[in-house]
Amino acid sequence: MKYLFYIMLALVLPYHAGAQQYYMKGEVTDEAGKPLQNVNIVLQSTGYVYYTGASGAFGIITKNMYDTLLFSLDGYEKEKGFATASGYMKIVLQKKVIAKNDRVYKLSSFTKNLKRETQQQWFTGDETYASIIENQFINAATYPTTGLALNVDRASYTNIRRFLNMNSLVPPDAVRIEEMLNYFNFNYREPNDSATFAINATLTSCPWNINNQLLFTTIRSKKVALDSLPPSNLVFLIDVSGSMDMPNRLPLLKAGFRGLVSNLRSLDSVSIVVYGGTIGVVLDATSGNEKEKILKVIDSLTAGGATPGESGVKLAYSVARNHFIRGGNNRVILATDGDFNVGLRTEEELEGLIAVQRESGIYLTCLGVGMGNYKDSKIQTLAQKGNGNFAYLDSYAEVEKTLLKEFTQTLYTVADDVYLNAAFNPDYVKEYRLIGFGNKVGAIKDTTATIEGGEVGSAYSMVALFELVPVASPVPKEMGQPVTFSLQYKKPESTRQLELVEKPVVNFQPLDSLNKEYGFAAGVAAFGSMLRNSKATKEFQWNQLIDLVTKYVNKESPSQVEFLSLVQQAKIIYSKKRKKGD
Repeated sequence: MKYLFYIMLALVLPYHAGAQQYYMKGEVTDEAGKPLQNVNIVLQSTGYVYYTGASGAFGIITKNMYDTLLFSLDGYEKEKGFATASGYMKIVLQKKVIAKNDRVYKLSSFTKNLKRETQQQWFTGDETYASIIENQFINAATYPTTGLALNVDRASYTNIRRFLNMNSLVPPDAVRIEEMLNYFNFNYREPNDSATFAINATLTSCPWNINNQLLFTTIRSKKVALDSLPPSNLVFLIDVSGSMDMPNRLPLLKAGFRGLVSNLRSLDSVSIVVYGGTIGVVLDATSGNEKEKILKVIDSLTAGGATPGESGVKLAYSVARNHFIRGGNNRVILATDGDFNVGLRTEEELEGLIAVQRESGIYLTCLGVGMGNYKDSKIQTLAQKGNGNFAYLDSYAEVEKTLLKEFTQTLYTVADDVYLNAAFNPDYVKEYRLIGFGNKVGAIKDTTATIEGGEVGSAYSMVALFELVPVASPVPKEMGQPVTFSLQYKKPESTRQLELVEKPVVNFQPLDSLNKEYGFAAGVAAFGSMLRNSKATKEFQWNQLIDLVTKYVNKESPSQVEFLSLVQQAKIIYSKKRKKGD
């Protein structure tokens, strides 16, 4: 078995034909002689990272007869060894004292001075609570300021679509309303004067509660011209494990990567790392003008074996660091069904792994595929902790939308650590509720949890939606200044925090008098709330939602027309559920 492992490595790792090659081999054990699997091995001459197999053995092809290897594994002291091509190394790692886990949860939204005991009252009970807790109404006089992390994630919408297309109920935890709104890129207009961001606020009626109002907050990012895009150092990290051997997984991803390659320029480079039955670099950094060479490697990929996601992630970041372009777009693109079953498995372990990698200045885009064993939460964790974005690909049309039509939005960052603070004026607003941006239960229970902004790409329009209970009723037409916005962000590769402050004068306008996209966005938010069985929309019926969406849908937009059909499909599915429960 050990020799088979060596042979597989030799076949997987690419080197230039004709160059002199040497082979360094050995094994790693603990102090008791037990083989250690998945030990991190850094080849000092190149910086590439390799890993031991199940028997603790390793084999490395190199151009040097002599080299230094650095060995490390969580829970053990690091070890350095001098290797020769003619020898066999026996490395023993000693256990070390494990420090207390000081991991801090990250919040999606945060209301200043709001007591954690108050938030915990939002739980539905420890036995049956959802992992994401919906934001409730907050008194504006007592807690006027709330903050929310912004990003361009939109995976939730396509995952919901997958469930409904299978005539299945949607798990409430799969519904993230902010990602549903992100999917449509509502009402995008480029900010004025080359500004990085622009903020607009619109106040209108609330379709599911006539006594309340909706405050639409639209944050638009600047558009980076194609001819001024920075050079890209892209590493495709592709899951080729056995679970990917289905038409809607690896073949779908291969089609997507083929399309992405068509957009590359000569100043861009692509590396390909795979993990599955084997882990390795199947294509070292290759110029974007060598498309035939890149496509040939993509087409050759086949699925099989376990899912050593941890090893794949570490190797991909190692490759990205070796080809790092200062001032460029350095990004790992992870494509997987998220079913990590070798190495780190829990979300907490994955958070620790990826948080270290993000410090290198390398972004992470996560592409999720599959059904059945698709691990949404794991991929979402990686994207959020890796300063990146997350999309779910459920069809070839979605692949085209994400990797071709929205190429710059997905892969080119205009700002990091982006979050929005909204300070409400209690003279106008009695209570407010942030729609979407719910926090995980663990984050609410953790008193040390902090809010961390997200990555925002080129030419994107995000909608933060608040439901307001006004002080005056009926609503005055001259509303005044009900809210002040403060947008915090950093430009890529900068540590300087920038701020955009807006104090909009907002006048109430009936929904019918606005651009149709506002009514349609309200329908998207209502749909998400109904799928989550939110008490905010408990009096709103499916027929009312269908009427709302039908009234405001843009029939020239395929994605909006498709959304209407999903709402109609959901009515049938959820009406059947209600009848069975009677």
